[in-house]
Amino acid sequence: MLRRLHEEQPIFFSFTNKNKAWAEAQIKKYPGGREASAIIPLLWRAQEQEGWLSKPAIEYVADLLGMAHMRALEVATFYFMFHLKPVGRVAHFQVCGTLSCMLCGAEDLINVCKEKISPNPHELSCDGNFSWEEVECLGACSNAPMAQIGKDYFEDLSKDTFAQIIEDLADEKLTTPGPQNGRFASEPKHGLTSLMEYESGRTRFNGSVQMADDFKDTIKRIDGAETPLVTPWLEDTKKTAKLSPMKKPKTFKAPKKAVAEDLSRLVGLGEKAKSALNRLGIFYISQLSGWSAGEINWVYSNVSGAVSLNRLKNFVEQARNTKN
Repeated sequence: MLRRLHEEQPIFFSFTNKNKAWAEAQIKKYPGGREASAIIPLLWRAQEQEGWLSKPAIEYVADLLGMAHMRALEVATFYFMFHLKPVGRVAHFQVCGTLSCMLCGAEDLINVCKEKISPNPHELSCDGNFSWEEVECLGACSNAPMAQIGKDYFEDLSKDTFAQIIEDLADEKLTTPGPQNGRFASEPKHGLTSLMEYESGRTRFNGSVQMADDFKDTIKRIDGAETPLVTPWLEDTKKTAKLSPMKKPKTFKAPKKAVAEDLSRLVGLGEKAKSALNRLGIFYISQLSGWSAGEINWVYSNVSGAVSLNRLKNFVEQARNTKN
């Protein structure tokens, strides 16, 4: 299926302040020079904020990551999870139309969409509040037929229950996600027949549904203020720096007699790490052998992501063993 950008585009896009902070934190998960690896989570957050991916949003994310616009466009147009056309202001319905759901009544759900939302997929309802599409398997075959509405699965649907969900959303009421026929999860319809001891002490709903009920964010657009920003990968770095103050190790402006030792003798030290160390004035394995924790941290903070902290510590250990 050929995927094109929508013919009508907004003039501008930017993350909310909270989403911008979230995006910048995600980028720091990746080593220097590899920031483009964050392209999918950042595009996804842009879609969560606006409901769909516009051309300005795609280019905005590309600029954040230092990528050519075309590279970001290639990703956005390749993956079907990215909506390239506007979706309903209130909710977008994704009806599974694959085998199990089709056998159990997906066609009825699609007919409800055609009747209550729009005759064709990817078209907005008359009031602009809803849109729908048929999608491939969403992995809830034992609860067929089902549909994804916003972020959550609505399972064990019938024509009537699905129509009621649409009507409730039109009236600003949100139906609890999950099975709509009284099931807790995907157990037999008449109740558990085994593992009965695990039925006691459970929450009112199963895991994902319980979270959806707690957060009430099934169809909410994400602005980043929903939960506190948690960045353990940054906290670990701060903790290491606090425990071991950085100290620059002994370096050389150039190798002695213009001949550098082959650092790749250390197992796992490739050309990229070797070049980064050479740029810092590190040309000999013996230089690594005497590094303190603070010197290791200094080198790690200056190799621009060419080698991980744990890998660098391993190189130092190898250097010490070589010296012995």
